Amino acid sequence: MKLDVIHHVAIIVSDYDKSRDFYVNKLGFEIIRENHRPHKQDYKLDLKCGMIELEIFGNKLSDPSYQSPPKRLGYPEAAGLRHLCFKVVDVEQTKRELEAMGIFVEPVRYDDYTNEKLTFFFDPDGLPLELHE
Repeated sequence: MKLDVIHHVAIIVSDYDKSRDFYVNKLGFEIIRENHRPHKQDYKLDLKCGMIELEIFGNKLSDPSYQSPPKRLGYPEAAGLRHLCFKVVDVEQTKRELEAMGIFVEPVRYDDYTNEKLTFFFDPDGLPLELHE
């Protein structure tokens, strides 16, 4: 068996419109397709993220069938996805761009093993998103 690359990463969000705005208008991901899925009572947004797709699943708060997904666990961390990491050319510049949009970004630090710059910020549901040089 040979698994070459990751095709997509899927995220369940609590507020579809708020997350769509965050990932499309703030982070700048290009929309590949967007669909309402009546049989699942949700929406699915496929975004271009380099060579992979980022899938956003969620309901609109205005939808009468809206059911909030369980909150993400804080500490201690639970098994499962820990965070998403995005490779960038300049962590400091990307941090400034996010902060200019009102997005809180942690201080830049260095990876203990590679000594490369990194930092974290969070999506509207608190999913940690990492920037790594």
